[in-house]
Amino acid sequence: MKIVTYCRVSTRSQGQSGLGLEAQQAAIGNFAAANAAQIVGAFTEVESGRKADRPQLQAALKLAKLTGSKLVIAKLDRLSRNAAFLLNLQDSGVDFVACDNPSATPLTVGILALVAQDEARAIRERTKAALAAAKARGQQLGNPNGAEALRRAGKGNVASRQAASANADARAQDLAETLAEVQANGITTLAGIAKELNRRGIKTARGKSWHPSSVANLRARLAA
Repeated sequence: MKIVTYCRVSTRSQGQSGLGLEAQQAAIGNFAAANAAQIVGAFTEVESGRKADRPQLQAALKLAKLTGSKLVIAKLDRLSRNAAFLLNLQDSGVDFVACDNPSATPLTVGILALVAQDEARAIRERTKAALAAAKARGQQLGNPNGAEALRRAGKGNVASRQAASANADARAQDLAETLAEVQANGITTLAGIAKELNRRGIKTARGKSWHPSSVANLRARLAA
């Protein structure tokens, strides 16, 4: 079997630091070894999953067509969270396989793509709705004295807490892959995960350092 590999990370800082990339490469490497596959090309892209214009992906597809290879990715959402784009990719004539679901059929891939797209949309809508509710109630978003000063003063309101919660949910989704990678590398305790996230320079949704309690909160949000 001949394969062309494609990895994607969402931000330039992730591309520079390798966050998420090693886990994808490891999954693809395991797939190649298990299937005695020949890797004829490897491509990595630093780009938002919502953008369909990705030159490295297009180059990977072109090479796969020219060599009759399969396109191999670690996870379906590495291609895109846009269902229409993923379904159009299926129509491109390139056979592809996702390591997290190698037996997926065109039907199941389409369903998973729709689910991924809906999850991304729901996060955006929750954040937008919470911020709009806060604004409608006359709440000023942002405070020159900082959120910590408001907490010390015992102030706050339901709308602002909802906005903070929505932002925390979105941040949790952004960190889901990194958390999975850390745990896959054998770091499973709350204290250990907190230490590793701090070592990588990753901050919480409030821009703070990680502690066991904040890691527990992150896990709880991802499990909800």
